Amino acid sequence: MATRTSHAEASAGARSEGSTGEQVWRALAKESFAVLGHVTLTGEPRSSGVVYKTVGRRLYVAVAPDSWKARHVMANGKVAVTVPVRRGGILSLVLPIPPATISFHGTAIVHPAGSLQARKLLKELGSLIPAERRASASIIEIVPERAFLTYGLGVSLMKMRDPTAARGRVPVT
Repeated sequence: MATRTSHAEASAGARSEGSTGEQVWRALAKESFAVLGHVTLTGEPRSSGVVYKTVGRRLYVAVAPDSWKARHVMANGKVAVTVPVRRGGILSLVLPIPPATISFHGTAIVHPAGSLQARKLLKELGSLIPAERRASASIIEIVPERAFLTYGLGVSLMKMRDPTAARGRVPVT
């Protein structure tokens, strides 16, 4: 039997002492892979792995202009993002240490290929987009909203075993 958990219930016990907004942004800047959640034109949920880059307080993803991601995100403008953050260094090669995670909701804007904004962003994104795709890539700009939900960020590996101690809620700054 499926159950529903309200946002308030899911957030109960969450705390932000483990991480600050600056720590979250630094972690996001060090990573480059995320899972982007969006809704199809028929209202079905979808998720896709993407490579991103942070510029300022935004994440940018290059996509093909005719891709599902571009079409679905353009139609709705709302996304969910989860970024796995590698933990454990060399130890993670030997032991099954799960990554920490940063998750958030956001607003997404698709900048069409060749547009003035897309051309400006291409300079910032550099090696994210292969040279042969630069002229034809659309850029998805993701603006995080409200709060980052973290798991295992800013806590020791031992504390990651305790869900109450490992999860956090950090305001987007």
